[in-house]
Amino acid sequence: MSVMRRVFVTGKVQNVGYRAWAIRRAQALHLAGWVRNLKDGRVEILVAGDETAVETLVEECRTGPEFAQIGTVIAEIATDPVPKGFTKRLTA
Repeated sequence: MSVMRRVFVTGKVQNVGYRAWAIRRAQALHLAGWVRNLKDGRVEILVAGDETAVETLVEECRTGPEFAQIGTVIAEIATDPVPKGFTKRLTA
């Protein structure tokens, strides 16, 4: 079953390679969506695909890349149009 989640990650998640890590993991899991930094210091991820793969990525966001220090990870149901591929977006 296909699902979509909007994920917000807090902590030390900018300038530590979090977006590049998220892209690699999402592509490895064959997921669609995007990742971007937010001006308030969070990272936002929109992810769509197989339910098990989406939940795997959400759980992996709780650890992130080596130099990240994760505060919280909040995943919400999303209903955005499903993008093709998985990309990095500009800061919002």
